[in-house]
Amino acid sequence: MAIRKLRRVIFTCGGTAGHVNPAIALAQLMHEKDPETEFLFVGAERGLEKDLIPKAGYAFRTVHISSFHRSFRLREIEHNLISAGNLLRSPHEARAILREFRPDAVVGTGGYASYPIVKSAAKLKIPTAVHESNMVPGLTTEMLEPYADRIMVGFESCRKHYRHPEKVIVTGTPVRGDFFSRSKAEAKRQLGVDDGRPLIVSFWGSLGASGMNRQMAGFLALESAKEPFHHIHGAGKEGYALVQSLLAEKGVRLEEHPALQLREYIYDMAPVMRAADLVICRAGASTISELTALGVPALIVPSPYVTNNHQEKNARALEESGGAVVLLESVSSGAALFQAACGILHSGERRAGMEKSMASLGVRDASERIYQTILEILG
Repeated sequence: MAIRKLRRVIFTCGGTAGHVNPAIALAQLMHEKDPETEFLFVGAERGLEKDLIPKAGYAFRTVHISSFHRSFRLREIEHNLISAGNLLRSPHEARAILREFRPDAVVGTGGYASYPIVKSAAKLKIPTAVHESNMVPGLTTEMLEPYADRIMVGFESCRKHYRHPEKVIVTGTPVRGDFFSRSKAEAKRQLGVDDGRPLIVSFWGSLGASGMNRQMAGFLALESAKEPFHHIHGAGKEGYALVQSLLAEKGVRLEEHPALQLREYIYDMAPVMRAADLVICRAGASTISELTALGVPALIVPSPYVTNNHQEKNARALEESGGAVVLLESVSSGAALFQAACGILHSGERRAGMEKSMASLGVRDASERIYQTILEILG
């Protein structure tokens, strides 16, 4: 059977950068394959996607869709009533967008906005695929499983969580190509951290970052005694001043410790992650895909503030493979993190084993695999 060409594709995603960025990476690859392909992104009117997608240069439409909250407080009940109205309204909006744009395929990469678009496309006999970047399917993916022609996941171990495993294809999650444009040695030379000491890279998401930045201030203070490692910490806009203040209280002047870098934001993330010997971080889907693709050992403190506790589930899967050590935030501290990091970095054998385990989970050609999967459902 001949496979049709992709002329028009709808991506539907939102809520977090972890849902939006894979879709943008895939659209970029499709454009490279065929510059004539047209793209339309569909998201929620109030989501993060309304800023990220236009900045990437793609057309963007919205549907009215929002979450449901599990609470009987008056404010939450009012929110749920609005969400119920949106749930009735969004299918009509979705069908109007589909009939106007006439896509050859619809690809959902997560977020509530994916639900009405993918479901409506399936009912209109338009080929559909859903990509789930977390280890365990989110609510939207669970609801869309009966309608999607393919469910694309990051790891083989994800397959067991689906009712229709025959639909599941292991594709990995797209990682930016510039993460692989240099060797580890080249990245270390570029950053000036090639004197033989390991490099620790640490950063936190916005949820709960204040508490974790306090812990990292304690970690950096312990490092300052002998500077056994190079360390680049991205504290975030609000955390930068906090960590500086806490270090000053501990008598640590960073200008006297050149191996320790405190940054507001790690803008050059590609070479920094490539050069890292250990990453200390949360367990968001994008971070997990980068760690596995690069084969970097990780010390993970999953965020306890996310829906369905999916970050701990992501982290535990890496821990079970041998590529990560997990500390829950309730028992984590600067001293505990420092001790765990030393245990990894002071043992060359252990670090090498973790690198191998992490790399065994990685998929570097995820965008190509997803592209080929979408071509297959067009047949």
